[in-house]
Amino acid sequence: MSEGEVFHEKQRLELCAIHALNNVLQERVFTKETADDICKRLAPQCVVNPHRSVLGTGNYDVNVIMAALQSRELAAVWWDKRRTVQSLCMSKVQGFILNVPSRVSLGIVSLPLRRRHWLAVRQVNGQYYNLDSKLKSPACIGGEAELRTFLSEQLSQDVAEMLLVVQREVEEDGSWLNSDNPKK
Repeated sequence: MSEGEVFHEKQRLELCAIHALNNVLQERVFTKETADDICKRLAPQCVVNPHRSVLGTGNYDVNVIMAALQSRELAAVWWDKRRTVQSLCMSKVQGFILNVPSRVSLGIVSLPLRRRHWLAVRQVNGQYYNLDSKLKSPACIGGEAELRTFLSEQLSQDVAEMLLVVQREVEEDGSWLNSDNPKK
């Protein structure tokens, strides 16, 4: 499959969480409006919603991602970085959503600020792709070995986090972890 056939939403406003969700699902399911509705359900009494930017430009938190996935009968499993990615049972993982540091820029000028950014990684037709919405097109990572290297490199950043996107049953039975690595 060529990169042109892989679904890839590009960055708009601070909607990287929505783009990561849609990219990992490989279809446009969520919009700013559906994410804002989730925020209202998560904090119905709040005048200033703690799950998104006060400016209304996005910047959704992990709770929105988790609720969005739950609405699709999926689950987000937080990855404990003390484990090695070798212990992942890749066949049970539908995709990955990473939260990584990202540079802030105004046009072509890069500012000395760091923000947080959501990005998706997913297998499509036997190849894993970095579906970061800040990329011009999907970036082919390769097979499982290359994916494990990519994930290890991403997680080596002190503030990087990873969510595994799995079916609910997989979350419940813990089968996303190789059986030779007992659950902690």
